[in-house]
Amino acid sequence: MAQFVRKLTEKAPMLVTAAVTYSKPRLATSWQYAKVELIPPTPAEIPTAIQRLKKIVNSAQTGSFKQLTVKEALLNGLVATEVRMWFYVDEIIGKRGIIGYNV
Repeated sequence: MAQFVRKLTEKAPMLVTAAVTYSKPRLATSWQYAKVELIPPTPAEIPTAIQRLKKIVNSAQTGSFKQLTVKEALLNGLVATEVRMWFYVDEIIGKRGIIGYNV
């Protein structure tokens, strides 16, 4: 056991250096996307969002959503699934547990 600990302490700086070298470019890319994607909408973007919502409602009323390609329909389904899963995660966080509410 002592030999394992000694080897681990000898290799620790090299492992940390390798981890930092590996993660720096990936974290930089993630931060670049986060700065763009995670900002709240500006007041100028709100009318665009309202128009998109109207277009979705009109598509549902007229049935034009049936003309989507399989790829577009799959992507729309994935986005809807993601939104639903975030709702479930928020519910779990809000009630501080997975099982039911304490009423």
